Amino acid sequence: MKKTAGFALVLVLGAGLFFATRAPSSEKRRPGPRSEEPEARLETASAAVPSRTPARARAPRPGANANGGAVFRAKWGGARDELGRERPNEGNPMGPMSFAADSQGRVTVLDGVNSRLVRRAADGSVEGTTRLDVGHPEDLAVGRDGSSAVLDRFSDKAVAVYDESGHLRGKLPIAGEGIDDIGSVTGVFVDGRDVYVEREHGPLVKIGTTDGAPAEPRSEIPGRPSRDGQSFLKAGIIEPAAGRTYVTSTNRETKEHRFTRELRTEGPVRTLQLLDTDLAGVIYFAAEVTASESSEKIELYCLDPATGAPVGRATLPVNTMPEESFRDLVVLDQGGVIQALRTEKGVSYSRYDCE
Repeated sequence: MKKTAGFALVLVLGAGLFFATRAPSSEKRRPGPRSEEPEARLETASAAVPSRTPARARAPRPGANANGGAVFRAKWGGARDELGRERPNEGNPMGPMSFAADSQGRVTVLDGVNSRLVRRAADGSVEGTTRLDVGHPEDLAVGRDGSSAVLDRFSDKAVAVYDESGHLRGKLPIAGEGIDDIGSVTGVFVDGRDVYVEREHGPLVKIGTTDGAPAEPRSEIPGRPSRDGQSFLKAGIIEPAAGRTYVTSTNRETKEHRFTRELRTEGPVRTLQLLDTDLAGVIYFAAEVTASESSEKIELYCLDPATGAPVGRATLPVNTMPEESFRDLVVLDQGGVIQALRTEKGVSYSRYDCE
């Protein structure tokens, strides 16, 4: 079974997306050597969730679909409401590589096979498309000003920035200070007006702004920033077979360590799928877990932003299709997660909440 690219052992993440596909994604990390995170600092939490959990993390918001309810579906093809797929005789199968959600609840899908972005309104209807000016788009991030940042590591070797109307604002070169090897880049992220690329699931390097201007000089941050502006987050796998993982939070302003929370899943961990927050700072963490010899699942946890204690959870299906992808899970500003699930007929984008 082909898997989406994900975490490798110790990774640094924040407000953005993890990758949950089957090949080049930057979100899914395979287990690597034992984590260097000091075990003595870990606060342990099992898969069980305390009964006294905040209502916002326990139940879907008003008007939200029940868990697994489709936000929208798209068939394979090239029509306005379809998404492209390629299955060449030689080479990797390709489909939608990534997607992102903005502050209005709109979802933008990176439809690389059809060389475009497809934006869906909050009700799932197609709102518009943007023709891409890059040759090998892989990942996508959206800004609060309506801009879109599209990562192309191997053709243009740049991040193309588009405004909300689809006009190209500029292309930000990836190579430069902080990025010696373009292949080491594992995702693109937007924080405010700043555009970052992630290096080997670790630090983020600022390469420019959403107006298309390159960063001079470049700077780094230690992890993906939370959407409430309070912290940087990272996560990793401690012991795959025992289902031991961890999430660490660092105060963004003081750079002081807040907590390191160990999470134990209900089975061996294959990859990490998600580490992000909503606008209130609630942390969303997901791992792909072996449930039995013949089945897998994704365990999603919601964590308290101050302590990392679990405040809710949900179980999601695993993508088993061979198409490559960077991101299969995206956190919404208002809370909840959208998952892209590929089938032989197309892709469904479904909503899940921690309960």
